[in-house]
Amino acid sequence: MAEAHEISIERTLDAPVDAVWRAWTEHLEEWWAPKPWTTRIVEQDLRAGGKSVLDMRGPDGEGGPMEGIFLEVTPQRRIVFTNILDGDWNPKSPQPVAIVGFFDLTDLGNGRTGYRAGARHWDADALECHRAMGFEQGWGIVADQLEAVARRLASADA
Repeated sequence: MAEAHEISIERTLDAPVDAVWRAWTEHLEEWWAPKPWTTRIVEQDLRAGGKSVLDMRGPDGEGGPMEGIFLEVTPQRRIVFTNILDGDWNPKSPQPVAIVGFFDLTDLGNGRTGYRAGARHWDADALECHRAMGFEQGWGIVADQLEAVARRLASADA
């Protein structure tokens, strides 16, 4: 069962779901990587089957392109993507993560959004490798950064 090899974070974001969705889809470069890392969108075709290429860089220039494909995009609700395939549906070298991430949004009312981000792995070893890389801490940081962008967008709308 996939859930047996899944790690995730859950948050309640202090912003309405439409602002969180816009932050995710229109302002990803502002929050995707934990600061001081940066993200530049090279290509982002936000639809099922669409290609994604992000260039992530650390403060000393480390990092590089991360290419994948979107498997599901349900507006204001869910995004699922993988890096096991490139944008042309070619298998890449074996990756420890089958589905890199999924993001579920739930409108909680009163301008708040339930946010869940997770990663499903082939096996327990791949999960532990991802965990050792700091999945929960890193994705927690970017969830806070996402919330800050969404709050700014919601304030501008008010």
